[in-house]
Amino acid sequence: MLYTSAPASETIHAMPASKHRSPEHAHYRMVADAISYLREHQREQPDLATLARAVDTSESHLQRVFSSWAGVSPKRFLQIITRQYALDALRNQASVLDATLHAGLSGPGRLHDLTLACDAMTPGEIASFGKGIALEYGWGDTPFGPAFVAWSQRGICQLSFDNTKDPETLSAFKNDWRGATHLEDSAAAAKLLQRVFAAPLERGKLHLLLRGTNFQVKVWEALLQVNPGDLISYQQLGAIAGTGNAHRAVGSAMARNRIAYLIPCHRVIRQGGDWGNYRWGLERKLALHVWEQIA
Repeated sequence: MLYTSAPASETIHAMPASKHRSPEHAHYRMVADAISYLREHQREQPDLATLARAVDTSESHLQRVFSSWAGVSPKRFLQIITRQYALDALRNQASVLDATLHAGLSGPGRLHDLTLACDAMTPGEIASFGKGIALEYGWGDTPFGPAFVAWSQRGICQLSFDNTKDPETLSAFKNDWRGATHLEDSAAAAKLLQRVFAAPLERGKLHLLLRGTNFQVKVWEALLQVNPGDLISYQQLGAIAGTGNAHRAVGSAMARNRIAYLIPCHRVIRQGGDWGNYRWGLERKLALHVWEQIA
């Protein structure tokens, strides 16, 4: 049985063909366009033929590309992104979180076989905008489009999905870290991103360098305790972080997160089952969730 969520537009309009047809990005762009259409038209429960027309391709090609990339069919994906699915996931996760909290468990969790270790910057390093820290940066491909990544010997400090390699991304990064030294190395960046998004993920440890207030770091570390493929609400995340009812502050901390995917803001949705927003696009948030379920 399929469930519906909030009303969508009553008129179905074909989506324009994707402008990004390079071999390395064409499949993700097709999937992203399909996800966008399914999200907008959940209430109408479009079939495969309707979806294929909307993204300007054949049914067989869409079924093959979507299933290969996402690991599930478009029909199954539509089931996953419905509100009832999200509500059920939240209720189920609530009991898991209760058990975790009662057991007194804490500390960063596991991202599949990849263990994440966090190192928070000192107040002095934050105040000096990273003075004395040597940072390398670059762009590379991921299953979710191009991404910008920056790191030091202490760990990754930024990971941003950036479809257009916008110069503003680099400008903002250098401004945020204007006290540090910067060296571009896109070859090393590409290798690092391959490790981050490897399927299956490598066994080992990946380090993160966190730049934020004590409160923000607590929220980010709490996010690492949420298992891949799981969903939690802002309230549940606040319970893990020990922040009480500071739901708005939790949301603000998530908005300040500079490390996509590894600090998994995409696993947090609203209490009522709404998927909410995502800094790097709601379609990407939904794609990340399904990708983690089958990885």
